[in-house]
Order: sequence, then C-alpha cells, then structure tokens
Amino acid sequence: MSNSCKKAYITTPIYYVNDIAHIGHAYTTIIADTIARYSRMSGLDTFFLTGTDEHGQKIEESAKIRGKSAQEYADEISATFKDLWDDFGISYDKFIRTTDAEHIIGVQKAFDVMYDNGDIYKDVYKGHYCISCETFFPVSQLVDDEFCPECGKSTTIVEEESYFFRLSAYEDKLLAWYNENPNCILPKNKRNEVIRFVEGGLEDLSITRTSFDWGVKLPENLGDPKHVMYVWLDALMNYVTALGYGTDEANMDFWPARVHLIGKDILRFHAIYWPAFLMSLDLPMPKHIAAHGWWTRDGEKMSKSKGNVVNPREVADAYGLDNFRYFMLREVPFGGDGDFSQKALIDRINSDLGNDLGNLLNRLIGMSGKYFEGKVDSSNAAKYYQAELDEVQASLDKLEPLLFDMQIHKYLEELWRPLTVANKAIDKYQPWTLMKEGKEEEAMALNGLIAAILAKVSVMLYPVMPEICTKISEALAFTIDNASWNSLIKEKKLLDTFTIEKIPPLFPRIEEPLLEQAEPEDTNLSTGSVKSDKDTKATVAEPAKSKEEGIALIGIDQFFQTSLKVGTVIKAEEVPKSKKLLLLQVDIGEAQPRQIVAGIKEWYSANEMLGTQVCVVANLKPAKLMGLTSEGMLLAAKDENGLCMIRPEKPKTAGTPIS
Repeated sequence: MSNSCKKAYITTPIYYVNDIAHIGHAYTTIIADTIARYSRMSGLDTFFLTGTDEHGQKIEESAKIRGKSAQEYADEISATFKDLWDDFGISYDKFIRTTDAEHIIGVQKAFDVMYDNGDIYKDVYKGHYCISCETFFPVSQLVDDEFCPECGKSTTIVEEESYFFRLSAYEDKLLAWYNENPNCILPKNKRNEVIRFVEGGLEDLSITRTSFDWGVKLPENLGDPKHVMYVWLDALMNYVTALGYGTDEANMDFWPARVHLIGKDILRFHAIYWPAFLMSLDLPMPKHIAAHGWWTRDGEKMSKSKGNVVNPREVADAYGLDNFRYFMLREVPFGGDGDFSQKALIDRINSDLGNDLGNLLNRLIGMSGKYFEGKVDSSNAAKYYQAELDEVQASLDKLEPLLFDMQIHKYLEELWRPLTVANKAIDKYQPWTLMKEGKEEEAMALNGLIAAILAKVSVMLYPVMPEICTKISEALAFTIDNASWNSLIKEKKLLDTFTIEKIPPLFPRIEEPLLEQAEPEDTNLSTGSVKSDKDTKATVAEPAKSKEEGIALIGIDQFFQTSLKVGTVIKAEEVPKSKKLLLLQVDIGEAQPRQIVAGIKEWYSANEMLGTQVCVVANLKPAKLMGLTSEGMLLAAKDENGLCMIRPEKPKTAGTPIS
C-alpha cells in the first residue's frame, strides 16, 4: 500500500461537535486548504479530508440537556461546520463524520485486527476521568487533586471494565520512528516534547467504556455489546476509514498522509496513540504530524466559557475572506500562539496587501494605460532587467520547501520579496524618464518585468488568497493552474503579450475597525483593561525600560485606563471543592454588587473577609473560574511570607476611585 510521490493526502483533525466553529478551527482548516490547493496546482493528485467527531459521553450529555437525541444534536452541530467550510470555499474532497456507516465498519475492523494481533485485552480500569476532555489523568496532574489540568472542570473517578490497547509494547518502536524521521512531528520542538513523554514510560491505554452508549460498538464476534469504543480510537481511525479502510479501500493508495494538521492540545493523541495504532495495523506512518498553536485573547486560549471567542464568519464578512486567510497565515509562526486583534489585521491589509501588492498592480495598470494603451510585452524584460528576474527567481525557488515544512509565515515573507524588487525597479528606472528619453523598448520591458513578477507572485499566493489572485490573473490575462505554475515558476518563463484589464483597487484602505468588538490594550496587570478600537487615537510607543529595574515604563494616560475602586465585601463564602477560591460579593458603589472569585482562601477565611474593604480592579472583562463568573480582581501583595490584601488605611465609601 505504498504512496506514490505524485499523491498528497492532507487532513485536518475532525472537529468535536460540542460547539460551533471558532477561529482556531478556521486556522487549522485554512492551513490545510492552502497546502491542498498548492499540492493540486503543482500537479499532485490530492485528497483533502476534514469532518466532525461525534461520539462520546460529552455529546450524549449535551444532547440530553437540549432534549435531543445524540444523533440529532450531532447532525445539527456537524452541519454548522460543513456550512462554514462551504461558505469559506474550503476545497475538501471528503467531509467525514464518525457516525458514517463506512467509518463505523472500518473502526470495528481495526479493533478486530488489533485484537487478533494480541494488542487488545480486557481488564478493569480505575482513574480520574474528565468528561469534557474525554481523557483520563493521573492524580499527579490534577489541580487540587480533583480538577482537570486542561479545562479546570471536576473529574470523576471511574472504575469499570475496559478493553486496553498495549501501548506500553510500542515504546521502543515509537522512539525509533521519531529518531529515524526527524521531520515526522513539526515544529521540531514538539517532536522533542513527545520523545521526552514516551521516554518517561507509557501505560496501556483504555479504549472502551461501558458507562455510556453513544459510540461505536465492538465487533459482534466479540460478543460484548455493553462496550463502546473510547473516543480517541474511534476518532483517529477516520484518517484511514475516509479512504475506504475496512470497506471498499478505494482510495487507500493515498495513504500515508503527507500532512496531519492538528492543534497542539491534541498532539499526544496523534503523535503517540495514532502511530502505535498504525503499527499494530501494519500500516505506514504519516509523513508529517504538524501541530500549530492557539489563537488567544488577552494571552488566554479562546473558549466560550471565557467569553473571548472570535467568530471567523464575522471577521471574514467584515474584512474579506482572503484578507482574513492571509492575516492568520502571515501573522504567527507555525507552532506559536497568536493574539487576535483588529488593529493587527488592519495593519496587514493596509500595509502588506494594500501598499505592497495592490499598489503595484495599480501602478502597472496606470503605466500600461498611460504609455502603451494597456499593452504589456515581456519579451525584452530579460534583456534589460535580468538581475531583477534572478533575484525574484531566487525567492521563488525557496517557497515550496517552506510550505511543506510548515513555515508558512516564512513562505509569505519570502514571497513578498519579489514585490519589493518590483516596486524598487519602478522607482529606480523611472518609466516616465525612459519615455521622455525615447527609450520606449526599455520602458515596455520594465512594464513586462512588473507584470511577470505580479503573475509569478499571484500564482504562489493563490493557495493562500485564491479569490484575490484569480482577480489579478484575470487582469493579467492568464489562468492560475498547473500549466501556469509549470510555465511561470518551474520553467521561469514570462507572460505572453497581452492587454491589461483595468480593475478597481483590490484593497481599499481601512481607517477604522469594522467590527464592534473590544480590543485588549497592553497593561502591566495580569488581566488588562479593555478599550474599543474606536477610542484608540494614536499608536502608543513601546514602553521604555527602567535602567535600574528593567520595568516597562508607562505614561500617565495608560495608568488611568485602569479603573481602581474601593469595595466593601458584603458576602463571602467558600467555593465548593476548591482549596484556593473564595466567592465574594463586593459593593463598589454600583446598583448591584460585583461577584469576584478570589484565590485567597489559603490566607483569608470567608468570615475574615466579610465586612472588610478591598481595592478592586473594576474594568476587567468578566472571566470564569470553576464555572463561576468573576467581575473584577482584588489587589494584594505576596512574598515568601505569604499574601496580604491591599486595603484603604481608613474606611472609605464603597466605589471611591483610587488614583
């Protein structure tokens, strides 16, 4: 079942149907779509897979809460993902659902094969289980000996009969695979994390449950109908069941995957469990497992419970889908976390896209119309401007390896160098001067050079910005496809003579944020004050550093962005099950008291806080701790001797400003 070098299989993770798609899902899918589009354009037979993961206890419980069957609920949420990808023009070849009959058959076959190989056995499992994360955690990883280290929710001690996969038997084989394939996990620092984890020892993996019913049943021949397969065995198998594993095997010649695109939070499952499953099934290993970072707000992972989720549809509708795609792929090095802001998005659109790319096309249209009635002829470009063509080609030659090594931000950075060459060439050779001096051939050659550079850039930018680059290619009278990729990129040819089409500016300048959405400002507090983009009058210079202490200095205007008030604690109680948190109701002079969740229980009891005064940061975005909304933060000081509250020296009226 070898994979031809002429094939490319690209996958996203299948997205869990516990909520609608957010910007992190869009980021993963757009990266995969970019790689798939490039693969097709470069002549590879490409299969691009995405879909939804629909089984598990969390889905079963969510459906019950909403008064729906698990299937009805899964159908509803899965459709929102598919609709969004269709609206975004995502070029997937298959949208798989783990409720698909073919998938279920394939998963059951895999279970049979691993069972017959002796890699699956039945025993009793006892451990702390997080329903939200569908994961067991050892006590050493829990918060307060009970709460999930990933999502903070309470875990449940589960003791039940389970089938286990002999993961421990694959330690040495996994380590050998990592060592023999240095690019199997990208970025490479993620590979090092995985190696350290495996070197610490692997325990056998529980792969079935009996405490819920919404999942893939075991093969009938095992005669054990009370078991359903644990979500990760079920989910991971989608990558091969989508190709026909266990059914018609029609597309199994696409295996192994060239790239599995995932978020870093599911790296362990894909880089340890999945390769071990494949080894047990005697299937080839994927070429790359590529784990990207999270998109954050205020330095925190986006989640609905924190109220900081960015809706990708709203951003794309406001700013343009291609602009949104470019921003996400250019803004953040792959593997790192990125912090979304409208200001950063606007800067990319106005600068990179408007000034560098859009303005170059406008200049070409203007020069062609003014001097040559719209005609563009590149036949003499090499005669006069070979140095510029060589510089452009040097950048183009670097691009493909950067893309498949998941250095997409560097791919775009390198792709912008030819635009700089083109803009500098216009300024250096001055076509208006050439025309005055009667050097029409030289001026037309310059025109042809600019057109050729724009054409080559638009071909290589097409996987990232397909709609915009199609408009550019239409203006330049050519079509972006495998033939133009071969001609312009691989064979280094220039455009045939054509008449340029006048089109409106592609990137009208954006002066104000287009979404009514608060943006976080820089601050020295752990959770910053929030200020609307429309209130931002000027860019604030980076704070200077104190020579003595290395402290970032701020202006008085920045200090006054933080609202500090005196508050009186009118109610105080312990947060059940937490060793650190108190739940306070604090009067800060408003119509209703503020609810504040404070991590001070180790130093202050609820009784000690009741009736006392505190200093409150009053203009923080609400946050959730242990499921409780917190509407402010108390000021305190902590050193090696413990923590103490910062309080007014004398009683003050609740709500008195602190300045």
